[in-house]
Order: sequence, then structure tokens, then C-alpha cells
Amino acid sequence: MTEEVIFDILRQGLWVAVMISAPLLTVALVAGVVIGLFQALTSIQETTLTFVPKAALMMGVFWASMSFMNATLVSFFTDTIIPQIAGN
Repeated sequence: MTEEVIFDILRQGLWVAVMISAPLLTVALVAGVVIGLFQALTSIQETTLTFVPKAALMMGVFWASMSFMNATLVSFFTDTIIPQIAGN
């Protein structure tokens, strides 16, 4: 296995990590901005107001995107990692 192959596998692995984490991070960012704006407009500075809705939204998105995450990881391993282990 050459350096180019290792770096290519690492690049693909990082891209898969970005694709898998993008839905959760996007929802956390949007929810944080919306809740922050709401708190700034109403002057309500309650700690649970920031945590509970963001956690609930992230759990919902995680539940909805689990099949996408699983399919992405399985295809990465079956197309990239396992052939390298098998020596193809």
C-alpha cells in the first residue's frame, strides 16, 4: 500500500465524516441562531431554553437520518476499506 492510497483513503474517510455529521451540525447551527434571536428579542436568558429544543431537534434529525448515515458508512467500508484489506 503506497502513500497515495493511504492519503486517498484518509481523504475519503474525512469526506464521509463530513457528510454524516452535516445534517446534525446544520440543525444545531440553525436552532442555535433561532433560539439566540428569540432570547435577544424577548430578553429571556433561561439556560434550558437553549438546550432542550436544540437537543430535541438534533435527536429528531439523527433518528430521521440514521438510514442515510448507515448506508454511507456501509458503502464506504464495502467499496474502499474492505477491498484494501482483501488486497484487491
